[in-house]
Amino acid sequence: MDSPQPRSTQAANRECLVMAKPAGPRCNMACAYCYYLGKEAVLPKGPGRLPVDMLETYIQQRLQASIGPVVHFEWHGGEPTLLGLDYFRSIVRMQREHLPPGRKVSNGLQTNGSLLDGAWSSFLAREGFSVGLSLDGPAPLHDAFRRSTDGGPTHARVERAYTLLKERGVFVNLLCVLHARNATEPDLVYDYFTGLGATHVQFLPLVAGIARRDSAAAPEMVGEFLCRVFDRWIRGGTGRMVIQNIDEALRPIYGLPHALCVHRETCGDVAVLERDGGFYACDHFVDPDHLIGNLRERSIERLAADPRMIDFGNAKRDTLPRVCRECDLLSSCNGGCPKDRAPAAPGEAGGINRLCPAYRRFFGHGRPELTRLAAHMRAGRPLREFKPLSS
Repeated sequence: MDSPQPRSTQAANRECLVMAKPAGPRCNMACAYCYYLGKEAVLPKGPGRLPVDMLETYIQQRLQASIGPVVHFEWHGGEPTLLGLDYFRSIVRMQREHLPPGRKVSNGLQTNGSLLDGAWSSFLAREGFSVGLSLDGPAPLHDAFRRSTDGGPTHARVERAYTLLKERGVFVNLLCVLHARNATEPDLVYDYFTGLGATHVQFLPLVAGIARRDSAAAPEMVGEFLCRVFDRWIRGGTGRMVIQNIDEALRPIYGLPHALCVHRETCGDVAVLERDGGFYACDHFVDPDHLIGNLRERSIERLAADPRMIDFGNAKRDTLPRVCRECDLLSSCNGGCPKDRAPAAPGEAGGINRLCPAYRRFFGHGRPELTRLAAHMRAGRPLREFKPLSS
């Protein structure tokens, strides 16, 4: 695990990070648990990609509005690589043309990896992209829910993409959805990622009651999975693999703010730019009620500063039920993502997070060792020299 640092200027200064979705919800896979494919029905009919003129407007305004020395762009989907390599070459060209003196650009690409080949991998390496690659573990676990549109398996293509990226030195963060199949196999999943030589992994729990019933893992199962992975990591993974769930658990103990909006006290600073220029408050709330405006009518800076964005973010904190406000693990969790909350109980402004049993199990389990690890880090000692009590 690296010494935790803010992963972007947004994390440090609460600048609004924009997840641009230039291909919209369009995807070449049909994952059983996908929450975004259905957004096609709520978006206005129009072009299948963010038009080039609007793309350039976005890039120019984002470069002008960013407050840090490094301006970070995130490209998400659906599947953004459906737009083709030339579209992304034009993105890099526009960034260079409009980059103010003394500033730098970084790019992140979230992808299912199925279209990545040698040309893509070389481009991403040459241009310094970081890649978030979705991989749910070894083939039987990954292919259980991550299928192609014709129902075929996808694991071999994704693992091949990972190999190509690593061969070219691209930074890869593996995103593993915890579902009903892989959440029962923490050792198998951990050993698989270790065998791949993975350096950065993030586990994303599917939420029972929101995801399709046959795909979601019970919160108690998610909690046990994360505890087992933590036990494996603390005994041999420190300094070798960054697991973002553990990084988030360590941050409040070490005295750093959370990097993920999921566990920050407030949210509303990770917005979405859709393919038609629509600007939404959150990736999980792309719907008419959370449409802030459109890039054709207002600048990115004005959209991000809209009072509705602030109200949306503050509502996460202000609607916490009493059981959350009085919880001894509140600083670790902060109620989790609002999308995962159950209906509010009588007399409460908001409901408890459906993942609460998992959070309480995991954050409580890890706290003693992480408290010792934080002291070890403050003393300036190498992470690989940390000796857990449980070893």
